Amino acid sequence: MVVSVIVNKISVMIGGEAGAGITRSGFLFAKACLRGGLHVFGANDYQSLIRGGHNFYVARADAEEIYSQADTIDLLLALNKETILLHKNGLVPGGGIVYDGEEIALSGEELNRDDLKLYSVPLKRVVKELEGPLIMRNTVALGATVALVDYDLEILNGVIRDAFKPKVAELNVKAAKMGYDYAREHYAGDFEYRLERTSSAGKREMFLTGNEAVGLGAIRAGCKLYAAYPMTPATPLLHFMAPLDREYGMIVIQAESEIAAINMVAGASFAGVRAMTATSGGGFCLMSEGLGMTGMTETPAVIMLAQRPGPSTGLPTYSGQGDLRFAIHASQGEFPRVVIAPGDVEECFYKTMEAFNLAEKFQIPAILITDKYLVESHGAAEPFDQNRIGIDRGLLLTEDEYMGEEEYKRHKFTEDGVSPRAMPGMRGAIVRTNADEHDESGYTTDDPELTTKMVDKRFKKLDALVKELENYETTKFYGPEEADVTILGWGSTKGPIREAMKLLSKEGLKINYLQIVYLNPFPVANVQKILKSAKKTVVVENNKTSQLSSLIREHLLMPVDHKILKYNGRPFNPRELSKKIKGVL
Repeated sequence: MVVSVIVNKISVMIGGEAGAGITRSGFLFAKACLRGGLHVFGANDYQSLIRGGHNFYVARADAEEIYSQADTIDLLLALNKETILLHKNGLVPGGGIVYDGEEIALSGEELNRDDLKLYSVPLKRVVKELEGPLIMRNTVALGATVALVDYDLEILNGVIRDAFKPKVAELNVKAAKMGYDYAREHYAGDFEYRLERTSSAGKREMFLTGNEAVGLGAIRAGCKLYAAYPMTPATPLLHFMAPLDREYGMIVIQAESEIAAINMVAGASFAGVRAMTATSGGGFCLMSEGLGMTGMTETPAVIMLAQRPGPSTGLPTYSGQGDLRFAIHASQGEFPRVVIAPGDVEECFYKTMEAFNLAEKFQIPAILITDKYLVESHGAAEPFDQNRIGIDRGLLLTEDEYMGEEEYKRHKFTEDGVSPRAMPGMRGAIVRTNADEHDESGYTTDDPELTTKMVDKRFKKLDALVKELENYETTKFYGPEEADVTILGWGSTKGPIREAMKLLSKEGLKINYLQIVYLNPFPVANVQKILKSAKKTVVVENNKTSQLSSLIREHLLMPVDHKILKYNGRPFNPRELSKKIKGVL
């Protein structure tokens, strides 16, 4: 008999072998919850293998706003025995396991937990009855899950129909119904968790990854060339952009290497086209010389660096924040750049647009630094405001504006260092640049005085950029002005930090949080203001050396009191993080 019922608060994991449709099924469940008016978040985990291995996806739904995955699992959908053995200890007391008892023999000794509820559903037999592919076992399990939590099956059916073509969709709808009916018949009312529609049901919301949000931001910003070489976790951005090329008038190219990709971006941008590439740490290494060329030639470029743990190949399918210093200093020599770190899917969209504008306005490379956790997790967001940020192409000359009254100088000295930018082929203008040091007209020089002037010219743009960023949201502040602890972080730690803040506030602790969005140029004034009033400071990062702490020390000559660091490839869990924050009090 059910003693208590937990309503609209659940964490569901689906796991199995690679190729079993794990991410898709987890996504469908989370999206069904979103359509019912719940807040949702989804994160995947897969091994660094070409084929095979254990995959899982955690879908979390809640009546309250949520920002990350949960620490524990309430219901486990296990498509193989390995999933049960790996994750049984992550289940809460009274948690449930949906599995195929006809295919998986599970002894009490193996489970070693008598507080769990086992829900055997004949997943494979149902699929055979429908004469469907074996991968549809996940849909049968989803139907059973909907029944266990007493949710509306029609919502799931609607999500399925949106995800597949009609013939495949209807087969999956039948599979979900059979799983649903079986669970209703055998386990009705047995599980202590319930999901119900809320008053927000039907509200228009998107459920998308950071990669997809970056892609949408690039398209809205007017990107017309996307060139990339596949590298996890940036590869899904290439997959997202490729089928949209004709619809949005883009050229999307899978280049032969990261070197080729960055050079394609530089060439397209030189010709007047907004262009972008994306990669991870190893590919960014290869791009560093091309990055330097964009700095020397003052050619705009947008690069997404989606981090994963290194050095070398590292953990290809996991997450980390070890490339911050690399992004700020990559390539030989010195030149200005902007480094932007979005922290959620909404910021991925808007900060991508800002990156394109700043790259062109100041004729510099703009680096969007993300990581696997951010770009491959699913988050909910209201439809993006496409008019919130306009397109600013900076000093881009038209033929009418350039009357040919004087020789065109691509690198003309100006007060703020930004030279008027003509396009190759423009009547009367010879557009010349050079990866060697050069004069105003782009001719090679090794003159010491002119070299000094050209370096200073490029760095004048940095001063102008700093002034421009006074109009941007370079940092974000959350929580009360006066707090027991002030947390500082950047990028994807935002979600777990905000979840930890919720947990700690329920315990009566006052916590605030400064999210640093623009990391180069560093927002000195904003950070200094918060640090001066903070009682105790804690930096939270997914790296070993606390690179944000070193930036704070470098720019403000102020140490942070404590560092909470995690560098095993996995993101922080909220309860884990809250305990560590309490430990510094």
